[in-house]
Amino acid sequence: MKTHYDLSKAQRGAVVPAAPTKARITIRLDEDILAWFRNQVNEIGGGNYQSLINEALRVYIGQRTEAPLEETLRRVIREEMQRVG
Repeated sequence: MKTHYDLSKAQRGAVVPAAPTKARITIRLDEDILAWFRNQVNEIGGGNYQSLINEALRVYIGQRTEAPLEETLRRVIREEMQRVG
């Protein structure tokens, strides 16, 4: 380790710039939730827990926007009744 480092040309900010599709926000999560996502990343041998949270939110949104179960069941029953009768 050096005793002196020349930081005169150093720049502030992220080493790797964020993708243009990403937004920087501040969010407060419960410690146990954050720990679970970090643990998942550690178990798979690396990665980014923030990307894992992002994917979990996408799955949740996808499930919420699909047709409700009752609507799907009614459609299937109507189709089967038309086919049989």
